[in-house]
Amino acid sequence: MDPVTHLLTGACLGRSGFNRKTALATIAMVLAAEAADIDVLWGIKGSIAGLQHHRGITHSFVGVPFMAAAVLGLVYLLHRYRSRKRPTSAAQSGPPVRWGFLYFCALLAALSHLLLDYSTAYGIRLFEPFNYRWYSWDIVFIVEPLMLLALSAGLAVPALLGLVSQEIGVRSKAPRGRVGAIMALICVVVIWGVRDYQHRRAINAMNSFVYHGAEPLRLAAYPYMINPFRWHGVVETQDFLETVPVNSLAPEVDSDAGILYYKPPVTDILNAAEASYMGRVYLDWAVFPYVRQANLGDESGEHLVEFQDLRYTYPSSRGLGPLSGYVLLSPKLTVIEEGMNSNRSAVVEALEHLNGRQ
Repeated sequence: MDPVTHLLTGACLGRSGFNRKTALATIAMVLAAEAADIDVLWGIKGSIAGLQHHRGITHSFVGVPFMAAAVLGLVYLLHRYRSRKRPTSAAQSGPPVRWGFLYFCALLAALSHLLLDYSTAYGIRLFEPFNYRWYSWDIVFIVEPLMLLALSAGLAVPALLGLVSQEIGVRSKAPRGRVGAIMALICVVVIWGVRDYQHRRAINAMNSFVYHGAEPLRLAAYPYMINPFRWHGVVETQDFLETVPVNSLAPEVDSDAGILYYKPPVTDILNAAEASYMGRVYLDWAVFPYVRQANLGDESGEHLVEFQDLRYTYPSSRGLGPLSGYVLLSPKLTVIEEGMNSNRSAVVEALEHLNGRQ
């Protein structure tokens, strides 16, 4: 999920009672809840490397203890630095630092990152490096406003009430915000429950439908933002793929609004593109890959092959949609350029413009 949701979840976990057991619990859990996304640094090596390694080892059960230990080390250094800056005679309030328990808190927060990412459609490789299979729950959007609202309220409302209490002279011996944080986490669980129930209804509706006389080989339903009754359905048959809107409240599949993607014939050009670095990484990640050769004309002799994953090709998407990629091949089918769609070079854009592509 988005980084803000992870950070807010860590803060709510810390304030749910762990900060009453040990000092530094909230800051440790906030950092540990987001630490796994350090793998975005692979993007420095290029967009393909970023796709290949994102949600990999740092997002696995194997990586969790190391992420928690790294966060604990950082918190320890910050604590030492802060302790040197404070006068030794300063009175300490609140619980002492219990480093063993603090590591346990960091572990829980790091696991929360895996759970949140698993709930999205992007997927997560939970058992890397022993198993590189992707797992996903497919129930919430990558940015879920209702979850953000619940988590933010769980932190903000107790803080505001605390200010009011200070104004009227009421003192609290324990850290504030425990009830608000727990209620926020309960709201997240409730959202998951509603989403999961509606997701299963959407899948059942899709399973009971025949697509242009063809039986589906596999299908899936992906969420929209906010609305738990609206789903982006993707179906694969022997000859084509189709995206269809699904209403889980009815439940029903709107076949009239479906978009067909006929599978292209296997060619040497597509084989070369799929065997490239981009092709291997993309096909390992994509759930419903659709690979096609773009029309660049016959003059250059070059071939542009486009990759897209139909789970992200929502009807509102323009062009290839997000998280699509490309491979540009020479007349001899060697790779000239490859990458994610957002990183297309001026060369590829110029070729598309010359050949009338939008």
